[in-house]
Amino acid sequence: NYIAGCIDPQVVLAGFGGGIGRGLVEAPFEMVKVRRQIQSKWKFKEVMKGSGTTLFRNSLLFSSFVVYMDLSKQMGLNLSPFWMGGICANLAWLTIWPLDVVKSRMQSGKYEGKSMLHVLSDTRQSGHLYRGLWSGLLRSFIANGSSMVVYNMVESELKERWNTKSETINN
Repeated sequence: NYIAGCIDPQVVLAGFGGGIGRGLVEAPFEMVKVRRQIQSKWKFKEVMKGSGTTLFRNSLLFSSFVVYMDLSKQMGLNLSPFWMGGICANLAWLTIWPLDVVKSRMQSGKYEGKSMLHVLSDTRQSGHLYRGLWSGLLRSFIANGSSMVVYNMVESELKERWNTKSETINN
């Protein structure tokens, strides 16, 4: 029961769940980070501002990442964990980048009372939908590629110690 013949709905749903979990933790920190970056004042009671957008962004981001990882396995790509993690993460960021820009703008406090669609439209009209993309992709590639290398090393070590047999991510 694959979507479009190749996308596993369980992978999609697990990705959404993982993204929501991450978003719940990340949302207040993201709001404070954005306010500090633009040197805008904030109050503790505002830390959940933009959290809906952060949850939406993270659910799509993580779901996209795990779908790309799953598709790469199905296609039999034989890349190192570093390259696989970096490429799949960047594909995921490319999938949702405009939403990340919208999230940051909503958390800036400059769009008080405006909907996500309004901010998206305003951002598109200003030509800023992909602002910061290259630096974001560079950071993502290195961070996620490195994470996959460490993940595989730890998983291999644990399997060896516990004598288990499971698939590593692109071993």
